[in-house]
Amino acid sequence: MRRYWLAVVLLRLLVAGWAQEAYISGVVYHDRNRNGIRDPGEPGIRGVLVSNQREVVRTDSKGRYRLPIEEDTIVFVIKPRGWMTVLDNNNVPRFYYIHKPNGSPPVAYLGVMPTGMLPESLDFPLYPQRESNQFTFLIFGDTQPRDLREVSYIAHDVLRELVGTREAVLGIVLGDVVFDDLSLMQPLARAIGRIGIPFYYVLGNHDMNYDSPNDHYSDETWERVFGPNYYAFQYGHVHFLALDDVMWEGATEGRRGRYRAGLGERQLAFIRNYLQHVSRRDWIVLGMHIPMWEWPEEERRAVFEILAPFPHTLSLSAHTHYQTQRFFGEADGWHGKEPHLHWNAVTVCGSWWTGAPDPLGIPHTTMRDGTPNGYLWVTFDRQRLRIRYQASRRPPDYQMNIYLPDAIPQEQLATTRVLVNVFAGSERSLVEMRINDENDWIQLERVTDQPDPAYAELKRLEQEYKLPGRPLPGAMPCPHLWSGQLPSWLPRGTHVLYVRTTDMFGQTFVDKRLFRVE
Repeated sequence: MRRYWLAVVLLRLLVAGWAQEAYISGVVYHDRNRNGIRDPGEPGIRGVLVSNQREVVRTDSKGRYRLPIEEDTIVFVIKPRGWMTVLDNNNVPRFYYIHKPNGSPPVAYLGVMPTGMLPESLDFPLYPQRESNQFTFLIFGDTQPRDLREVSYIAHDVLRELVGTREAVLGIVLGDVVFDDLSLMQPLARAIGRIGIPFYYVLGNHDMNYDSPNDHYSDETWERVFGPNYYAFQYGHVHFLALDDVMWEGATEGRRGRYRAGLGERQLAFIRNYLQHVSRRDWIVLGMHIPMWEWPEEERRAVFEILAPFPHTLSLSAHTHYQTQRFFGEADGWHGKEPHLHWNAVTVCGSWWTGAPDPLGIPHTTMRDGTPNGYLWVTFDRQRLRIRYQASRRPPDYQMNIYLPDAIPQEQLATTRVLVNVFAGSERSLVEMRINDENDWIQLERVTDQPDPAYAELKRLEQEYKLPGRPLPGAMPCPHLWSGQLPSWLPRGTHVLYVRTTDMFGQTFVDKRLFRVE
């Protein structure tokens, strides 16, 4: 097998060095009868962007384009505003053509079958649709099932409550779609597809062909199921770039394969070439698996330089299995008027489906920062952005846990601390508390060196007792924990502690906890 891979790599290098540059051309057209074939009278669409994952060209007045192509290339249309690409039966967008004449090299999970010669004209159908300046999309961090049972966990824990949603127009999975078993990609896509909206997928480090000797051939199964490993599309005034920031370093003699964060020169060129065509008034959203703070600094700074002309930017990632935000500024190479917001999202699988099962048999899978598993609603309203965290199978206003003893001796009030875990809180959140209805609000202080108390207790119980389910991962310092002191003058009796949090988007949530002073 190793000799085969070496031959494949050498042949690819020889072909690249000897062959004259080849081109592919075609038409992006309005598929009026929705049959996927360009029939007489179906017009081309001007001004649509088409790419080979490096160059990006715009169609002419008749919808025609022309691009360089190599022996192993994916060509795709970039969905423009007001149009939609083909969707398959699982609501996965099919906007691309894979040119792999000899198919994928042998991999443990099936890759792309031989595609043969290029068509004379590579045409892409589009369908008109209405798109508002105000819309919402869903963000799923790592879904990451190990087996079909965990696909069912996802279906019952998350997907059931979203089927038929009218709040979101599309969804995005931010990588680690599966947990190494690539045969689960299609069953999971079938389940997610039942939500009823288009879903786009981002490559994660657990979605790769680990038997590949290098990064180039590490996504052969991904290409067969989902298409290109990086691409772009537009909805309304928002341009979304789905990035592949997982670089695979194949196994060598005496060393297993491993991955690292990064983009590579070709992907950087694609980002640069695409954004040259984009209005400075529009939003630019980067979706990736590994947080960009793990990228090589020179690549992160290069992306920030490309984004510099755009005042409205956002980046989203998953991978860490905790939820946090990073605000990049001048010291990080970001030169925008406002810091760049990078949101490291909650995951659907939480802590990899660990922890004791609930009465339905689903592990509670709380993340190691104390955040329940769930997903995000991301809303754009012209130039305004709003992100709301949603815990699975919980009401929308479940945004925090309040920690306080049920009963407190009166003489211990002054030394009793209130702790609040605001699951989507950040350094820009305001968190306040009030005792009963008649007292003033008191601002709480953010603490970053303590674990979530409930999660720490769960880990203690795991050590003391043999609990059902897989053990949870170790606790971590919670990045969204706030602390305050109770007033010493409270009389004996039952009191209500109110906690109010207001986030960077102006969203306010209130929760409460009852306690006794004895």
